[in-house]
Amino acid sequence: MPDLGLPDPGVPDPGEPDPGVPDPGEPDPGVPDVGAPDLRWAPPGAVRFAGGVPAALVAPGAGLPSLPAAVGDMATLRRIDLDGNALTTVPGWVGRLERLRVLLLYGNRIAAIPPEVGRLAALEHLSVGRNALTAVPDALWRLSRLRSLNLAENEIADLPAGLGGLRELRMLDLGHNRLREVPAEIGDLPRLTDYLYLSDNGFTSVPASLGRLDRLGYLNLAENRLAALPSSIGGMAGLHELRAHDNRLTTLPETIGRLTGLRELHLRNNRLAALPESLGGLRALRHLDLRGNPLERLPGAVVRLTELTHLDLRATRLTSLPIGLAELPRLEKLDLRWVKFDETPACIRPLRERGCVVLL
Repeated sequence: MPDLGLPDPGVPDPGEPDPGVPDPGEPDPGVPDVGAPDLRWAPPGAVRFAGGVPAALVAPGAGLPSLPAAVGDMATLRRIDLDGNALTTVPGWVGRLERLRVLLLYGNRIAAIPPEVGRLAALEHLSVGRNALTAVPDALWRLSRLRSLNLAENEIADLPAGLGGLRELRMLDLGHNRLREVPAEIGDLPRLTDYLYLSDNGFTSVPASLGRLDRLGYLNLAENRLAALPSSIGGMAGLHELRAHDNRLTTLPETIGRLTGLRELHLRNNRLAALPESLGGLRALRHLDLRGNPLERLPGAVVRLTELTHLDLRATRLTSLPIGLAELPRLEKLDLRWVKFDETPACIRPLRERGCVVLL
């Protein structure tokens, strides 16, 4: 997945490795009791015991083509990690594992999730990214204790309103799918704090309800077909990083200046010809990427971005720069490659003299 300002996926940016799944504490391998199940099917050490009973099945990349029915009898399992195997199905009996807290199936060949998954009332972390899913069952939205959900890198086109039922969700990865729209109910996830990946889908808009996610730290909307961001985005007070590059944005809402905690803003390869003066309100901004936009001028307010360290203006249509850029105390890199200035901007010499890297 993408480079992250917070613990990311991403994807895994991509959203990327299996992202954001905390380790609930794996049991130490132990010695099974006399009544332990037959484990001849399992790779050595894959089944781990605690108190003499199976507590975890950990066999990533072991080439398993299926889950043996014997696993369904291990009612004490709390963790299953079968990332990177060759599974094509998830058996319905998985719903019997009522103590399961972690189910990791990233990078298999699974085409469907059985509705019985909805019985896993204790489940907190579910990863089924990079499979062959085209839909998910409604039962999934009944997992009220779920804290992280990775559905990235599938073929999912639609999400139902039931998504809003995941009230404990902290991390959601829907990147690299085929979503035609983002349901308004995504704003009903009050505990979504760590990240939300919606990159590389194809939708043309995002709902205004997104602005209700005022605790979210990382939002990735890159590589879609967005022509605008909702003005409600100004309500996302917790954002530290916003990625909306490779879209079709022609303007930014004035409310973007309310994101006073934003540290990174990635907008390259859009259709922005101008930026709002409110951009100067991003007092915590450190990285601003505007590469590949048809920008003709920078707003004077950019000189108020006193925390800015990296400014990327490559391949824009700027003909001049504000002289005040030379006064930005933390600017370390100013990238101006493929920009055709009428004359060399006056701010470049003093920036270079104090050690800022300026690329022309």
